[in-house]
Amino acid sequence: MKRKKNVGIIGLGNMGMGMAGNLLLKGFSVTGFDLREERGQALVHKGGSSAETILEVAEKSDTVFVMVLNDDQVKEVVSGAGGLLEKMEPGSTIIVTATIHPSSMKSLVEPVYEKGVNLIDSPVSGGKSGADKGTLALMAACKKEIFEQQQDVLQAIGENIFHVGEQIGLGQTTKASLQALIGSTFTAIFESLVLGVKAGVNPEVLYDVINASGVRSPLFENSARLILDRKFKDTGSHIDTMYKDLGITMTMAKENGAAMFTTAAAFELFRAGKSLFPEEDNWCIVKLLEQIAGVEVKGNSIEVEK
Repeated sequence: MKRKKNVGIIGLGNMGMGMAGNLLLKGFSVTGFDLREERGQALVHKGGSSAETILEVAEKSDTVFVMVLNDDQVKEVVSGAGGLLEKMEPGSTIIVTATIHPSSMKSLVEPVYEKGVNLIDSPVSGGKSGADKGTLALMAACKKEIFEQQQDVLQAIGENIFHVGEQIGLGQTTKASLQALIGSTFTAIFESLVLGVKAGVNPEVLYDVINASGVRSPLFENSARLILDRKFKDTGSHIDTMYKDLGITMTMAKENGAAMFTTAAAFELFRAGKSLFPEEDNWCIVKLLEQIAGVEVKGNSIEVEK
């Protein structure tokens, strides 16, 4: 019987912890590292191991997921001092599931390949819920044979796994394009709810009608329900992340000469929301629109300022 891979995860936040849990459920040995000690202990409670350093993860793992916040952190984890490349064996694999700029992803190719290590550029979509349930969508760019070799670990965390090309960077490019639509959809949802309620529609009725229409989606159902229930914090989608992702999208658009009128407006709304409500989640932007309109989108009531 073929030995199951030893899997490492760098970054045990909302996404990384859910991924680790599903890998453990599928029988993989999982070693994780996070700067916050309590997250490492949470992994131990799930049945995994908590490493004290990134080097320890590298030494113990055949495949390592990198699920940190931004470009600089990915580079430091992979090729910085004390990073994965100092200890990972030739033939092992690094899978970057963090969302970063395509150029940053491409910059990893030379140092990784020089060590004889494989690299998969595979950002994900599906949020905390998808990570917890093991239903993430993966956009993997890498050599086809490496993609096939890693199907067991990819299938442990994802439900829809796409090989988007062999060129490293295409995974991040696909994700940046997707985020343009997701970010614009978010802000359109917020605006439509505020408009309808301001004009006198019961918010629960508006929710039901939109949810039965052609634009019904899990994105609408989840975000609108949280707005109606006035839940803006600790719901698993911090505004920092989408703001960062849309920044990548807009930079890529500039580099490629693509006009992004709708996404640019969404980006500015996320910028404003981040400034006003820095500790809250994506749906907090609706509160900015509510302030302008003098209305609150709240379940089972319509409250308009006098």
